[in-house]
Amino acid sequence: MLPVVALVGRPNVGKSTLFNRLTRTRDALVADYPGLTRDRQYGYGKVGGRDYLVVDTGGLGDDDEGVAALMAEQARLAIDESDAVIFLVDAREGLLAGDYDIADRVRRSDKPVFVAINKAEGLDADAVASDFYALGLGNPAVISAAHGDRVVPLIEHVLAACPEGDTEPEPDAAIMITVAGRPNVGKSTLINRLIGEERLVAFDKPGTTRDSVRVPFERDGKHYVLVDTAGVRRRTRVTEAIEKFSIIKTLQAIEQSNVVIGVIDAREGVTDQDVSLFGLIIERGRALVVVINKWDGLDPDRRRALRDGLELKLGFTEFAPRHFISARHGTGVGKLLPEADRVHEAACRELPASALTRALETAISAHPPPLSRGRRPRLRYAHQGGRNPPVIVVHGTQAERLSASYRRYLVNYFRKTFKLRGTPIRLQLKSGKNPFEGRRNTLTPRQQARRKRLLKHVKKRS
Repeated sequence: MLPVVALVGRPNVGKSTLFNRLTRTRDALVADYPGLTRDRQYGYGKVGGRDYLVVDTGGLGDDDEGVAALMAEQARLAIDESDAVIFLVDAREGLLAGDYDIADRVRRSDKPVFVAINKAEGLDADAVASDFYALGLGNPAVISAAHGDRVVPLIEHVLAACPEGDTEPEPDAAIMITVAGRPNVGKSTLINRLIGEERLVAFDKPGTTRDSVRVPFERDGKHYVLVDTAGVRRRTRVTEAIEKFSIIKTLQAIEQSNVVIGVIDAREGVTDQDVSLFGLIIERGRALVVVINKWDGLDPDRRRALRDGLELKLGFTEFAPRHFISARHGTGVGKLLPEADRVHEAACRELPASALTRALETAISAHPPPLSRGRRPRLRYAHQGGRNPPVIVVHGTQAERLSASYRRYLVNYFRKTFKLRGTPIRLQLKSGKNPFEGRRNTLTPRQQARRKRLLKHVKKRS
């Protein structure tokens, strides 16, 4: 399981800024206004080759009434769910009475707690840290979330205290398939239909599934683990604390899975929450099968409108196979496991460097790269840099200057050539180093003049 790190502290100490720094995003709202973050915000981070989940929380204060009480409850839940806690304090304001109260709360959680003194840019680290030893939570780290100062050593130290993972090992070669979607789209009903028994509670009410449930089974000699997840919906509509608990479990299940079956409710159409969830699945590089459930009973006009919505809002998932099913009646469900096998095989396929290079040359011949700053990037060869998802590394001259549209063209060409349906493809571009780099100052005037004449001659011939 991915380790979970919770960020807690008084209002306006920089928790959201640190969250954005750790996740390398700008997902959390950041402003110089206390209490801006009221709900929990979740994000993925990676440092030193290790992935983790980080949770941003609202500020904790002395007022435990109204909205402040709800914010305090959310912070408490984040602490309970986490493997480690980063307790942020403000270097500019110093140690305040509210910090002692929060220290008492996190100390009682029995979780590893790390004090981070934020906003310390331009200040003497030893002088800043001296006051905060009084919290009794060990050696504080002096950081600047806004500038990134000493943030990486902090998170490395925190992750060292987190467990590596205690999940039960799955059978050899078992394919883990996570079923994800908004509440009440029929995820549990679909899993029951796939395994052929009423293994999971299915009820016509959002939020029936509160946790990620793993269902191992075997079909035709192949081992699978189906993971039923709680529905992910817009945070403003998530009111129950137990449901908020389950979002972390869903994100962890997506991260662990080999294939994700993303379920959409045909009767509600494609929503913004569907778009966000599918974007997250692709960002994490998971093979994807798009399932439109409750397809039965829709009139032709509704079906056409839904297909148009899929093309308009989920056009970025065009590489993923789509299946229109009815989990309740079993229509179309029998095709899903074979489809999951195919997209998993595509995600893990080995691509020879010679075949990739030939495909690259053919793609360039059919459609050369456009000029960039008056020069055309030259792409020389390609090789595979990873699997699940496939990573294709392209080497050349000024390769990093390729336009976004040409990168998409290469990805689509590789996908079509090697039949990589259902899996995202990551393209990495690398340029060779200039052989004269670092040598210009060591050349004699005669050598510099000769080099200039040679370059001028080559330019005329080209």
